[in-house]
Amino acid sequence: MRKLPAGIWALGFVSFFMDISSELIHSLLPIFMLTTLGASMIAIGIIEGIAEAAASIAKVFSGIISDYIRKRKILAVLGYGLAAITKPLFPLATTIGWVFSARFIDRIGKGIRGAPRDALVADITPSHQRGAAYGLRQALDSAGAFMGPLAAVVLMIFFVNDIRKVLWIAVIPAFIALGVLILGVHEPERQKTPNPTENRFFSFHGARRLPSRYWLILGLNAIFTLARFSEAFLILRAQSVGLAVGFVPAIMIVMNAVYALTAYPAGILTDRMRPRIILAAGLAVLIAADTLLAFAETPFPVFIGAALWGLHMGLTQGLFAKLVADHAPVRLRGTAFGIFNLVTGGALLTASVVAGLLWSAVGAQATFMAGAAFTALALLGVIVFKSRTPSTPHPGQAP
Repeated sequence: MRKLPAGIWALGFVSFFMDISSELIHSLLPIFMLTTLGASMIAIGIIEGIAEAAASIAKVFSGIISDYIRKRKILAVLGYGLAAITKPLFPLATTIGWVFSARFIDRIGKGIRGAPRDALVADITPSHQRGAAYGLRQALDSAGAFMGPLAAVVLMIFFVNDIRKVLWIAVIPAFIALGVLILGVHEPERQKTPNPTENRFFSFHGARRLPSRYWLILGLNAIFTLARFSEAFLILRAQSVGLAVGFVPAIMIVMNAVYALTAYPAGILTDRMRPRIILAAGLAVLIAADTLLAFAETPFPVFIGAALWGLHMGLTQGLFAKLVADHAPVRLRGTAFGIFNLVTGGALLTASVVAGLLWSAVGAQATFMAGAAFTALALLGVIVFKSRTPSTPHPGQAP
């Protein structure tokens, strides 16, 4: 296999450093909200859901704009820059409203950068290497998500459980990520379109030009995402079975270590195998993870459940990105990723709010068993609707 373009590695390390920052914060944020600021479980679910939904809505507009101006990097820089400058708001927070504002703005930054970055990966990668490219970027992203909680555990010990001091450290890698993006990623030059109507801003007619297989992928992902509520509930599950506060971030360490180790190999497999097989395997793993987490009474099964959660992410997240890239015309690629992420965010908002309500009304077991039920529904959809990645690029794609 040919070497992946240098820009993919640079984008991977941008994700690596930003995820160190973000996951260092997010591995402690649910506990910070619950114990320091006195937030309820319902409030945490709403905050997490709205924040992620805001990111997904922003992805729609940034994806559309990147198609219109035919530039991806400038929007990626804006998104990563916004995320970096909002990181100090977390340790400064004194109320739950402040945390909500910081989380909201941070996720807007994520939304602005998401679709243009994902489209840029497809722009600079040959079609036969897209699975590997998305897998590598996701692997480095997950490696950062592994390092962030690990740093949180070490720093919580060093600072004697002073969460605010630990949150301040997260500011540093965020600005490193921004620097790598500015200096290390170069956008390919694009040919001028021969048809002026192709440069029009978004219209519903443009969205209708996305193929039917794309919409099928979109619907399947929406059902799947209803089972994949915020990972904040993994952290809270660990605390609920007696894991000490200082070691709760270890749950995210385990999840992201498995995610990082499996994402790149899984991405290579998606270039060589039917995506339906890999997706079905990922969904089966998530059912096992939810079942373990539902019936856990000690920290050990929660750690195993978190590891399985990471495995299912490694098998599925790069795969969905590849499927979107493979089935979207080049000039609508940013729009396709934007719509995809909007629907994902709406499903994640619903899942997180329902998870918080179920946890408060019935208990943790109901939350994770509901996740297993939605996953089983998605698995049924995979079995019923056969999906095959075409052997040749979609019309309008770069070869």
